[in-house]
Amino acid sequence: MKKVKRKLGKYELGRTIGEGAFSKVKFAQNTETGENVAIKVLEKSTILKNKMVEQIKREISIMKIVRHPCIVRLHEVLAGRTKIYIVMEFVTGGELFDKIVHQVRLPEKEARRYFQQLIDSVVHCHSKGVYHRDLKPENLLLDCQGNLKVSDFGLSALPQQGVDLLHTTCGTPNYIAPEVLSNQGYDGAAVDVWSSGVILYILMAGYLPFDEVDLPTLFSKINAADFTCPFWFSPGAVSLIRKILDPNPDTRIKIKEIKRDPWFRKNYLPVRVKDDEEVNLDDVRAVFDDIEAELLSERSENSESSALEELVRENSGNSESGPLIMNAFEMITLSQGLNLAALFDRRQDYVKRQTRFVSRQPANIIISTIEAASESMDLKVNTRNYKIRLDGIRANKAGPFAVVLEVFLVAPSIYMVDVRKVAGETLEYHKFYKEFCRKIDNIILKPKEGM
Repeated sequence: MKKVKRKLGKYELGRTIGEGAFSKVKFAQNTETGENVAIKVLEKSTILKNKMVEQIKREISIMKIVRHPCIVRLHEVLAGRTKIYIVMEFVTGGELFDKIVHQVRLPEKEARRYFQQLIDSVVHCHSKGVYHRDLKPENLLLDCQGNLKVSDFGLSALPQQGVDLLHTTCGTPNYIAPEVLSNQGYDGAAVDVWSSGVILYILMAGYLPFDEVDLPTLFSKINAADFTCPFWFSPGAVSLIRKILDPNPDTRIKIKEIKRDPWFRKNYLPVRVKDDEEVNLDDVRAVFDDIEAELLSERSENSESSALEELVRENSGNSESGPLIMNAFEMITLSQGLNLAALFDRRQDYVKRQTRFVSRQPANIIISTIEAASESMDLKVNTRNYKIRLDGIRANKAGPFAVVLEVFLVAPSIYMVDVRKVAGETLEYHKFYKEFCRKIDNIILKPKEGM
């Protein structure tokens, strides 16, 4: 199939690297500087329909306000006729959650280093009056040097003038603080402290402190702080975790006290933050102001757009003639370096939220095999051209589970299938992928011994 080329101003867009309920994330390169970036693409109509204008505007504003080495950086915001484009730092090291699953649990020294970086970033956010409210390993990324990067400020809150407590229930069930579950007002800083403690526990234990199959039992254990620490936790770690996972927010350890804790301070190297940069939100206001009026006006115009009306232009191509061809540049960006072995030797014991496998089977056989395996797993299958979406509700889980698979031609008679989680918990995705690979094992190309 003819390669589709996309341009967004000075950015050359590549493949989709992430997908959510309301947006897609594209890999892109700044043609002026050569810098790799990630661009979140949102439909204006979707934002309006779901009444998300203020939420998205808040998320973008917060990401511009909280500039810190351990927080994913937002470069700029652009707008086209029908879409909004959020240009962000491209983080290459994957999710911290993937590392936990691969290593089962982290050594205490390594866990402490990530926890120190997390606390530094949270302190910085709080100093700007920002509370994340959805801290969890899936929202913690790693850069190429293994340093922490906090992402996903979609549920973050800025305090309103004269209001000390927040009231919106949010976050992921296993990480939610007891006071949030009570549906009463809560202190955003104390909630972030609780979630940080759950993360520290997971880093060192390899599993959640509160994890039950049904939500009522889970919430009961969270409210009572009913958990035990494994025998390999040091006394200092146990002491700090118990102070953090205190169900009473009034007596729970404060973040400044965490930074004075002896266990925390061991080998502590504070993250250096540059002097406060001047933050300009003019581009955010320009993009979001009067979106509704703009869309209403566009509906009355001729639907045929000009080059000036839309920043992104796709060259025409027959999307049904075969899978997209992946070029060498995209393969290198996928492997995050010049070593392409990761594309063709994905071990089933090391699953990432976005992973891939290779096959020599014809594309139609790959598609039909995937469809049959997915249906046998009670997943709803939706196939369009060479892209497949799988949806399902897992028993006793809080939300939906969804995966997107896409078939690419990487060489004559060699296809790569890219698999990425769209919705659901990362641990659930790990379980899915291992079972899924067993069911389609006959089409997966195995590396030869010694390669």
